[in-house]
Amino acid sequence: MPLERIVATALQIVDDEGVDALSMRTLAQRLGSGTATLYRHFDNRAALVAHVVDRMFGAVELKGDELLAMGWQQALRTVAHTMFEALARHRNAARLMVEEIPLGPNAMALREHCVAALLDSGFPPRLAAHAFATLSRYVLGFAMQVNGHGGGQLDDAQLSAVFQSVDPALFPATVTVAESMPVPIEDEFSFGLELLLSGLAHLRDDA
Repeated sequence: MPLERIVATALQIVDDEGVDALSMRTLAQRLGSGTATLYRHFDNRAALVAHVVDRMFGAVELKGDELLAMGWQQALRTVAHTMFEALARHRNAARLMVEEIPLGPNAMALREHCVAALLDSGFPPRLAAHAFATLSRYVLGFAMQVNGHGGGQLDDAQLSAVFQSVDPALFPATVTVAESMPVPIEDEFSFGLELLLSGLAHLRDDA
């Protein structure tokens, strides 16, 4: 059975039923095969999860020379937005990425390209390593927030009404900004990303 079909089916289980539903037995049943077939590809569930996570990184189809040509800020901006969008399309997949540091071929290639763009732009090695690690955590954190949105919470219109109805004597600052709240999470992501890139630029210049 093709590895690609197995990994795609595993990701579909996560999308449909959540991370906890992904097991070798469940996957075998979904594929209409026995678990022995799966164990020829994966030693255990952790190895399967690693492949599923790496499939997510495969959604970022950017070549190293393209990223270098963009300059480090646009390269990191492009990678961050592409990864965020890829994870947002898969409601539960972000949780899998918390289980371990991604070390599959797609993840390794993406890390290599981003760190190379940073080094090429004058970042010292330690700062380049920290920059990519922080960017990765940032994207993952926001992706998990998107995936958790809407579970019985108030929608944006209801939240906006709450903020605009608070007592101005108790919460004058909140009333002042109420028309701009809540901030859409996609806007929060873009705003924070620009702060992160700006901060990294200052750190590089000071290094």
